[in-house]
Amino acid sequence: MNDHVTILVASKYISLLDEAARNSGLLFRMGENFEEYAEITAGIAGKARTDPNFRPDCSQLDAGRAFWIVGEDRSGKVAHVQALRVDDLTATNLARHLESLKAFYTNPKSLAGPGSSCICRAPTAQRITRLVAYHGDIWLREDFRGQGLPRTFAGIAFGLAWVKWTPDFIYALVPTWSVEKGVADQYGYLHREASGAILSLPDRGIEEDDWLVWLTRRELSRLIKVTGGSRR
Repeated sequence: MNDHVTILVASKYISLLDEAARNSGLLFRMGENFEEYAEITAGIAGKARTDPNFRPDCSQLDAGRAFWIVGEDRSGKVAHVQALRVDDLTATNLARHLESLKAFYTNPKSLAGPGSSCICRAPTAQRITRLVAYHGDIWLREDFRGQGLPRTFAGIAFGLAWVKWTPDFIYALVPTWSVEKGVADQYGYLHREASGAILSLPDRGIEEDDWLVWLTRRELSRLIKVTGGSRR
């Protein structure tokens, strides 16, 4: 199977998942204004603070290079958020991108606080290069959990990322509990390696040791084709 997916197939894929979410009571909207996204996420009780990757005061989140998805319940209250961005790593690789802190800050020298660091020990990160999409800041309200929605909302993110960028890789950084409880698998990621980002940002109170999970372009294409009903 080649990795060519038409806009029509990707649109059908997104539409099927959107319908499934609506049947569960979750209504999606998308945007590219990260000032607005920062305001939305700052008001969510129980959600961890958004990392610098998706904060407009830390990262350059130009229209066309990053977007967010917000899911609301039928009363209009926020029940889900996630965000994606794309980086051109043609001249580098994901491991170096993370360890340089450029995955988190446009200019780490001026924006990262004292003692900030990131160590990437995931071997495959050195081979993840070219056009690379990052999928993060994922949160789902407790009353919507346990309904199979992670695969639905992650799938919508995958489909939109394909339509916008057709990335060579798409990845996320997830905590150990997400791997142990199978949540990362529910998102649809096929690969995982420990210690993808051992991140320390003392000025922001961030101390994380996240797994790297990812899909290749061909795997993302296959997922969209099969779900979109165009497998041949």
